[in-house]
Order: sequence, then structure tokens, then C-alpha cells
Amino acid sequence: AISGQRELKREGAGWSCTFTRTVPAQAKLHIEGHGPVALEAGVSNNIQFTVKVTVVAANEAEAKRILDRLVPRVVVDRGMTHLIAPGGRVLSTVSVKAPHLVAAMVSTTEGGVDARGIDGTLNVEAVGEVNVDRIGGDCNLFTGGGDMSVGQVGGALRCTTRAGRIEVKSAKGESVLTTDGGDITGGQMGGPVHAHTGGGTVHIVSAARTVNATTGGGEIQVDKAGGAVTARNLMGPVMISGAAGVQCENANGGIRVSNITGAMHVSTAMGNILANLMGSRIADSLLATAKGDITVMIPSNVGVTIRADNELSDTMRRIVSDFSNIRARRQGTHLVAEGAVNGGGPVLQIAAAGGTIYIRRQR
Repeated sequence: AISGQRELKREGAGWSCTFTRTVPAQAKLHIEGHGPVALEAGVSNNIQFTVKVTVVAANEAEAKRILDRLVPRVVVDRGMTHLIAPGGRVLSTVSVKAPHLVAAMVSTTEGGVDARGIDGTLNVEAVGEVNVDRIGGDCNLFTGGGDMSVGQVGGALRCTTRAGRIEVKSAKGESVLTTDGGDITGGQMGGPVHAHTGGGTVHIVSAARTVNATTGGGEIQVDKAGGAVTARNLMGPVMISGAAGVQCENANGGIRVSNITGAMHVSTAMGNILANLMGSRIADSLLATAKGDITVMIPSNVGVTIRADNELSDTMRRIVSDFSNIRARRQGTHLVAEGAVNGGGPVLQIAAAGGTIYIRRQR
């Protein structure tokens, strides 16, 4: 057992006792907590534990009887140090200073986790907030409910929270970010990004590879992606400002895309679509809305072949074009317009059912 300051301290309705111990350095560390856990590695030549155990009791004698039975334990086995904090009736607050670690595992049945400075891998299971930074290897984080804040991760990253927001500054490997309800923000992401929220915004600042983003309600925004972006939104807008292709499906919300290299397959059941082809080099693409307007902005240095079809033909103004060779005409119950812009190029299909199609010249 860990040695302790055996005197009890009165704290509100409870009593506490603080235990401390220092053990020789091991490359791996496992903490089993029953309360908040704080771990900082790379700051000590050995492993220093501080565990504050708190219990609610009728009097000091009862508290002493409980705490005498429930003390922290330390076990060293095959290169790994295990710290087991007491649980049950007591709350254990754990603080650890450690040397360089190639692996750390932290689990707690109550409270959050703060872990920093791990050279290698980190695995966390918590029920409160999770904060990590300066993780050299892969990082796997889970909480039953609470926000997640992630600084720098040198490997792959997996974050899962049952309820709460996820914020990531940077991760070099593949990132899987999942919350049942809350916003997701990814900063500098070096690998593929999978971001899924049951309800909340998704904002990816920069991804070196593909992005797959879904939300049950909220805005999806991707500022820059080195690969294709796949976005699905049940209720809310989507804005993609740079990607190597776009696959976007919206149930209710507008869509804005720009600076796209590759194919665009963009559709919404209800909402407007704006596609700005400035800086784009698109492949054959489709823009479609069941209820809303579609606007395409075409600069002079982008060649495309337009094929526009509007089911709403109450007026010839349901297709408006700045290009003299692209004019609306009736085809059965539809309005259609087609032609080459700037010498032609990939085919851009534009399909509307309850709005107006605008084919604009980018000034």
C-alpha cells in the first residue's frame, strides 16, 4: 500500500486522507481510478503518486474505519507500474508525475482525466471531461459524458463521448471523432478525418487527406482538405471551401462549395446551392435540389459544359444565364439549357425542382 498522511481532514460533509509514494521509473503506466485523474509525464526521474481519498461519514471514527480499509495500491509487473485507487464509498483524486512513458492507460469510474507529455500511446476511459496534450503516439479516448480537449497528437486519434464537444488542435494520423451530441472542431489534421455528431456543428480547419463529416443538425464547415470531402447533414448548412472532390447530401439546408478539384455530387432536399468555380478544376459533376435555387459562378479560366434541367417551368426565367449560348428552352414540362462555357470541359449537370437556376459569369 502507499504510505499516507494518516491524519484525517474535515472537508465539508466528508473526511479526507492523502497518500503519497515514489517508485522507480517504468516505461509503462496503468492508473485505475475512482475519481479525477491528472497525469504528467516527462517531468520526473521516478513515478510520484499522490492520492487523496474522500469519504462521507457520520463522524471521524467512522471515516477512519472506512479509510483504514480502503487504501491505494501500487503493483509493478513486467515493466508496467499499476496504481489502483480505492473506490466504492470513497472518491479518489489521483495526481501522478512520471518520467518518459512509452505507454499509459488511465481508467476511472468517476470524474475526468487530464494527461500530458506521453511519448508513446495513451488510452483513456472516463466519465467526465478529458483533456490531453503532447501525446507522441496513438491516442484512444472515451468518456461516458463530457467535453474533450486534445492538443497535439503524434499518431492516430480516436475520441468518443456520449455527450459533449470535441476540440482537437492537431493530430498527425487518422482521426475518428464521435459524439452523441456536441460540436466537433478539428485544427491541423494530418490524416483522414471521420467526424460524426448526433447534433452539433462540425468544423475542420485543415485536413491533409479525406474528410467524412455527418451531423443530425448543425453546420458542417470544411476550410481545406487534401482529399475528397463527404458530408451528410439532416438539418443545417454545409460549406466546403477547398477539397479534392465533394460528395454532399443534405435533408434540409443550403450548400456552398468552392475551390474544388475533382467531382462534385451535391444534393439537398430543401435549400439553396452555391457553387463557385473560381480556383476549381472539376470533373463531371452534379448539383441538385428539390426545393431551392442553384447558383453557379464560372470564371473566365474554367471551361465546363452545362446541362441544366428545371422541373419548375412556370416562367422562362427559371433558368437565368449570363452566357449568350446557354438559353432556356422548354422540353416537355421542363425547362432545359445546355452549352459549352469557355470552350467547354467536364459536364456539370444542374437539376432543380422548386426554384431557379442561375448560371453566372464570375466577375
